[in-house]
Amino acid sequence: MSWLWWLGGALVLGVVEMLTVDLIFLMFAGGAVAAMLAALLGGPLWVQILVFALVSVVLLLGVRPYARRALERSLPTTTTNVAAHVGREAVVLMDVTDRAGRVKLAGEVWTARAARPGLVLPVGASVVVVRIDGAQAVVDVPAT
Repeated sequence: MSWLWWLGGALVLGVVEMLTVDLIFLMFAGGAVAAMLAALLGGPLWVQILVFALVSVVLLLGVRPYARRALERSLPTTTTNVAAHVGREAVVLMDVTDRAGRVKLAGEVWTARAARPGLVLPVGASVVVVRIDGAQAVVDVPAT
């Protein structure tokens, strides 16, 4: 009957892994499955615990590094949110100085300021977003 506890533990660890996606709890879930098999084969509790510990350590040290690299390779490297605006072109709606201004960026009106002191970008000029500073786009003239 102790195999049910190991199965329950493996399921709980699997759910925790889905929430964290760090591949640590998955390795412990593998250890719990191995301990469940030991329980099904009639092993005493100390054998089950030993199997759980050994299999978990082997999975953590032997499998996790390779699995983590494979997972990182498969993840998209698409930038999102404000980081996606860096490098985009914008159009000046109100003169942009190193203190204030307005630009149209990706269909939205943003407050902006020039990246270099003393630079004034006139209305209608095409600019490039250098970075986002809070809710303000820092812009500069595009490189030619």
